[in-house]
Order: sequence, then structure tokens, then C-alpha cells
Amino acid sequence: MSAMKRLWLLFSQSVTVILAAYFVVQTMKPQWLAAPKPQLSAGSVPLVQASPATTDVPPPGSFRVAAQRASAAVVSINTSKTRKKGQKPEAADPWFRFFFGDRDVQQGPQEGLGSGVIVSPIGYVLTNNHVIEGADDIEVVLSDSRRVKAKVIGTDPETDLALLKIELDRLPVIVFGNSDQLHIGDQVLAIGNPFGVGQTVTGGIVSATGRNQLGINTFENFIQTDAAINPGNSGGALVDTQGQLLGINTAIYSRSGGNMGIGFAIPASTARQVMEALVKDGAVTRGYIGVEPRDLDTELRETFDLKAERGVVITGVLQSGPAAAAGLKPGDVVTKVGAASVANVPQLLAAVAALKPGEPAAFEVQRKTERLALNITPAIRPKQQRRPQ
Repeated sequence: MSAMKRLWLLFSQSVTVILAAYFVVQTMKPQWLAAPKPQLSAGSVPLVQASPATTDVPPPGSFRVAAQRASAAVVSINTSKTRKKGQKPEAADPWFRFFFGDRDVQQGPQEGLGSGVIVSPIGYVLTNNHVIEGADDIEVVLSDSRRVKAKVIGTDPETDLALLKIELDRLPVIVFGNSDQLHIGDQVLAIGNPFGVGQTVTGGIVSATGRNQLGINTFENFIQTDAAINPGNSGGALVDTQGQLLGINTAIYSRSGGNMGIGFAIPASTARQVMEALVKDGAVTRGYIGVEPRDLDTELRETFDLKAERGVVITGVLQSGPAAAAGLKPGDVVTKVGAASVANVPQLLAAVAALKPGEPAAFEVQRKTERLALNITPAIRPKQQRRPQ
């Protein structure tokens, strides 16, 4: 037992001495116990704390998801048009003709750039009529760099829309949104190929809806936006924050040729109607009654001694046309077509265009103080070329 006691006493004293020494060093010289710091070599970069791994979640307010959903279905359109043989401009000068005679020359092809939107998995592409008008060759370039020739299914110059068809598999398709539910202030994105620089996404808001009487198309019901739209964006997509198609970008108001914050898009509802007609018949059939309409104003009220407070004044009627055959006369004010009230020329044009040719339609007319009900049987609207810009 005495040996065990001595060992235990020796162990206890050793532990006590070690703890006392540690306490003294910790108190008097704590730096002796600190872990050594890593030494940086000359020219090395100081160590920094690494950021934690992050997931690919868009930051608040980002339109990344909408842009990704829609961009894949937006294409670039390259067109070429062979110029016809013709005289040089100088040939109009009689002195030039005296020395050189009349010379025909074959000039090089004209090339154009625009955009389009894939709207069907079987290859239908919506674009503007002015993008492909008169083109001899049309090439569509997808966002994944695939290139393919396109054929024209049909065009509608009066709304400036055209439908193309491409033959490719695994096509991305845009989803149609509800353009009729758009309101001023709603956020939108414009996607296209401006100036041929490549696919570009710009953002803005809806500045106005139902814009008309701009002299761009015969039938106008534009969405106005301040999202940047530039040459080359024509035929591209105007989408909402979910990436759904709201319109086909078609025109800008500009004094310089570039964006000034006023762009116009054809509503998706109009584009869908035109597309369905072009797929079915290769053309858009609209009603036509043969009149010259004007918005009702003070001057016209005095000229025709009109008593109507609202409606559209008929200032001219085509002889032997549908309206003349039904008894419509200059000075009559059309207030209703079918069940739809009309208060301006664009509304009357749209209402008449929607009528089925060959089927009588009810028109409500005010003649002086008398209200009349006329049945007019519309004809097929004659084809017209797109208005020059």
C-alpha cells in the first residue's frame, strides 16, 4: 500500500505543477499558446472567406425566367431580294445617254433583317408582312443557331402580319397570353434582333392600348410600349413577365430611325385570328360594304345638319356597292353593327371586317332625327397592298 500511495502522490503533484505552469503562461504569455498563422509568400493573394454555395434562383425583380421561356421561340429572319434589271440612276440624264447610250445593269441583291416567333410545334412562324414582303429567299435562324429556309403560308398586309413555315424538329414554342387583359403600367419585355446584333431583350411597360389612326396599317389596335424596339425587332415578341406572347412588335415612332420610347405591337389576339385564317385558307377574308367613313365632329355635324351625338358619319357610298344596295346614304350616321356599338372609324372597320361575306347583317343608322334599321349584306373586302411607310 505504501508503494501505491507514493505513486498516487507523485501523479497528483505532477498534475498540479503542470496546471500551475499552464495557468502562469496563459496569464503572463498567452501568445506562446496561440496557433501559428499561415505565412503568405511574396506576391500571393491574401486569403478571404469563401462565399457559401448559392442556388440558381433569380434575384427579386428579375425577369430572367420570362426571358428564358420566350427567347428560345424568337427567331431572326434574313431575307434577300434580287433587284430587277434597270437603268443606272445616271441614265436619266440626257447627256449621259448621249455619250454612253441606254445601259441595263443587274444590281446586287437587297438584304433585310427582322425577327419572328415560333407559334406551333409543326413549324409555323409569325412575323411582320413588311419583313418578308417581296423577298425571294427567306432564312430563319433559331436561338440555338440552327438555320433553315422558310416558305410563306400567307400574308395579311392590312394588319402587317405574315405566316411562315419551317421544317425542323424539337422546336421551342411560345405560349399565347391574353392581350385583351393588358392595362397601362403592366410590365412587358420586347425580344428580337435589333440592327442584326443578335437576340436582345429589352424591358418597359405598357404605355397605351388600342392605339389607332396612326397611318401604319388599315386595321390598327396597337399596344404602345416604351420597351426599346429598334429596326430588326420587327416581327419579334412582346411578352409578359411570365414569358407569354402579348403582341408582335411592328413599328416605332422615331425621328432618328432609332428607339425614342414609343413602340407599337400588334395584339396577340389579332395575330392569332390572322394566323388561323392563313392556316385554313391561305388568306384573311373580311367583310366589306363600300363606304367612306369619318369620325363625327362639330364640322361634320354642321355640314350635314346631323343630330346624332355619337357614331360614324358616312361621307361617301360606293355606287352598286353593298351599302348603296341596302339604302345607306351620305350623311347617315352608323351607330351599331350587329350588337356592337361603334363610336369611331376603327371600330366600324373592325366590326364590318368581322362580318361574314354573303350573310345579311343588321346596321343601326341615324338619318337626321330618324333612326333606321338596315340589313346590309357585305361582300368580300378587296385585297389591298400595305400602306407605304
